[in-house]
Amino acid sequence: MTASELQAYLHDHIPLSKAMDVGVVSIGDDAVVLSAPLGPNINHRETAFGGSASAVAILACWSLLHLRLTAAGLESRVVIQRNTMDYLAPISGTFTARSYFEAGANWDLFVKMLSRKGRARISIGSVLEFEGREAGRLTGEFVALGAGL
Repeated sequence: MTASELQAYLHDHIPLSKAMDVGVVSIGDDAVVLSAPLGPNINHRETAFGGSASAVAILACWSLLHLRLTAAGLESRVVIQRNTMDYLAPISGTFTARSYFEAGANWDLFVKMLSRKGRARISIGSVLEFEGREAGRLTGEFVALGAGL
């Protein structure tokens, strides 16, 4: 899947991503970078609304897992089970969210559990950046449910 195909998929299947004008900057095996402009995500202080920042961070993580599962030919539904978000600095313009697998996340074990039990969970993180600085950090636990669940 290309970056433009992922963006179209997000906009078609997760309408909030289109309303927030989320763009896919880059994709890879170990990271997905999304961007969002301030305009549709602005709060009353003319900075990014915390819920929008969190949503973009979650979307970056979700996208990374979705892409890896799709590339592996594993049909599943991906949902977030829990997350923690730290807001480190105000965001007053276009920002990015870069996802990554958390230290200790074991892809092979995750795939094995999904294949054997029909469900598996894995920790994925995301860093929000604005003007070259870290503006936030999300840690999430995501669950993949096999096609039959």
